[in-house]
Amino acid sequence: MIKSFEDLEAIRNSKRAELDLRVNSNYSGIERHILVCHGTGCTSSNSEHILENFNNLIKEKNIENVRVVKTGCFGLCSKGPIVIIRPDDTFYSHVKPEDCEEIINTHILGGQKVERLLCKDVDGSVVNKLDELPFYKKQVRIALKNCGVINPEDIDEYIAFDGFKALQKVLTEMSQEQVIETILNSGLRGRGGAGFPTGKKWDFVRIETDPEKYVVCNADEGDPGAFMDRSILEGDPNCILEAMAIAAYAVGAHHGYIYVRAEYPIAVNRLRIAIEQERAYGLLGKDICGTGFDFDIDIKLGAGAFVCGEETALLESAEGKRGQPRVKPPFPAHAGFMQHPTLINNVETYANVTRIINQGAEWYSSIGTEKSKGTKVFALGGNVNNVGLVEVPMGTTLREIVFDIGGGIPKGREFKAAQTGGPSGGCIPAQYLDVSIDYESLAEIGSMMGSGGLIVMDDSKCMVAIAKFYMEFIVDESCGKCTPCRIGTKRMLEMLTKICDGEGEPEDLDKLQKLAQTVATASVCGLGQSAPNPVLSTMRYFRDEYEEHVRDKSCRAGECKALSQVTINEELCRGCDLCKKVCPVGAIEGDVGQKHRIDQSKCIKCKTCVNTCPFHAIK
Repeated sequence: MIKSFEDLEAIRNSKRAELDLRVNSNYSGIERHILVCHGTGCTSSNSEHILENFNNLIKEKNIENVRVVKTGCFGLCSKGPIVIIRPDDTFYSHVKPEDCEEIINTHILGGQKVERLLCKDVDGSVVNKLDELPFYKKQVRIALKNCGVINPEDIDEYIAFDGFKALQKVLTEMSQEQVIETILNSGLRGRGGAGFPTGKKWDFVRIETDPEKYVVCNADEGDPGAFMDRSILEGDPNCILEAMAIAAYAVGAHHGYIYVRAEYPIAVNRLRIAIEQERAYGLLGKDICGTGFDFDIDIKLGAGAFVCGEETALLESAEGKRGQPRVKPPFPAHAGFMQHPTLINNVETYANVTRIINQGAEWYSSIGTEKSKGTKVFALGGNVNNVGLVEVPMGTTLREIVFDIGGGIPKGREFKAAQTGGPSGGCIPAQYLDVSIDYESLAEIGSMMGSGGLIVMDDSKCMVAIAKFYMEFIVDESCGKCTPCRIGTKRMLEMLTKICDGEGEPEDLDKLQKLAQTVATASVCGLGQSAPNPVLSTMRYFRDEYEEHVRDKSCRAGECKALSQVTINEELCRGCDLCKKVCPVGAIEGDVGQKHRIDQSKCIKCKTCVNTCPFHAIK
């Protein structure tokens, strides 16, 4: 039990000296740390066994001054499982459990790097150190500061890297109003999608006179392809708990809840460990560090409903009811959890709070654009070489994210569009590659920041099919409370299906657009209001593809099977037989050395042959 913040400072000083090699490139000690990513992505690729093998080998060989550390996500998920050796900062990628002995013998004992495992950039060049990789050079890590640096299951490591300094400052030096003023002046806006000024939301709760108030963390991350909040919780859970305690002090609350989806078992487990450790240290509970401030946190598990990412639906679910949005007003700041004033922010919003308190509002507001301050974390996925987690200053262009950080489009294909904001966002075409990624700029072109999913699409994608994909998701996830969303999205999906099946008529396009606009205007909650965005944005920028589907009964990308036909160009065909070998239904005919052809009555248009042909003879 820590009785005062002085006890905390003693832990911080001793532990930080011990962990200096994690962040100090000039470290001169003899100790080395083997950092093994233990986020969801790398864990699914056996990083747990890698961790176990390293520990067993060090024990068997009686190696001293080497420590194996379980960390959160390093960000570059496409290179996982990742192992980093500190202090020399050697970056090993695609490590397998059987590679551990070679790393120990060659690198740790022999002093030579394992060349075959060194990370390679998109152009094939070997990267000797993590900070040499272009993926990291334009990033500024604030919310992700500790991810990949500390063991998220060891509170002492969090303390060593300035953990609870912000809470100490708030509880011993600042009034509630001063805390909120700092957050306001920083320019921090909600990272859950709407971008509402965080300080204003906090102040709305503070001024409520109800003595019972709550602080809630929205960790119900439901967008397809999004994993920002999950990775922060897995890599730095104490950061969120500390920020919630700061928020609770600022608004006058004494209890908090983290609403997290049960499909995030690693994040949930690490949150539980962090809460237990903080309670044991007296950093949660009664009379925190002798300051007289009481605050505790519990976890609420969500069942995975997309609509529960909407704050009032989340509250309904947290209270044990069916997750459906409430009509607003009243807003949660006035009548939230159990009808008491409630502050709700998402994971990434909280992840910025401690840095703002420690380094000041002016420091934070110096990053980003005039109206969009700080950084934004994106889950970068789709048709891009460097799939992973990135954090960039607001105002960074889409081109920089896709090509400089993301490493461009695989297989030499062309960039076609990027979807931001998940099912609630819009598709950004190539003509806006140089758009500034901030709240206002994205809204101007019909998209939105959302929680931070960023899906890149190349020129093999059909934009009508993309709209249909997102609408299928929305229809499945609609809570059904209001008619525009419940019925309107289903009718939109029916129209899109009709168009993709080659049965669309010219008047369907105008009907689809009008219906989308009606759903956006008349739905009750923000999710229903933004549900038509994928349709509206693709019709705005890729109307010609919709018209080709209807007028010409043609899908240029070949994704809509009813409108496509796979054919072999006889002039380019070499008769190599590779396509015939991979065809799952035996639709390709022809002997080796002869021109091949496709029996259209058998072809299922899976495009396996298209992707296999080395001569690009199949279209």
